[in-house]
Amino acid sequence: MSEAIQRWEKLLATQPHHDLARFSLGKALFDAGRFADALGHLDQALAKKPDWMVVQILIGKCHQSLGDVAAARAAFEKAMQLAIDQHHDGPQMELEQLLEDLGR
Repeated sequence: MSEAIQRWEKLLATQPHHDLARFSLGKALFDAGRFADALGHLDQALAKKPDWMVVQILIGKCHQSLGDVAAARAAFEKAMQLAIDQHHDGPQMELEQLLEDLGR
């Protein structure tokens, strides 16, 4: 298990409502290729802050990596709307590519 995963799990054990730690654990699990495990934490983070675009993108990438194209597309489309609403051109371009790769 990676150091990052252990660090964030330990912090969440003592501070279960720490949103940044929840996201960070989800990201560490994603980076370790543990996509199903990452989804649970990322979904919890997004539930607390529905406009958290980076989390929405990672959720889409988890679904894509797990082979769930429909869920990935839905997540990327939500993230695209957040990118547009928040005026984030870089993520918007990334999402256009991700959607194109899915056969939008």
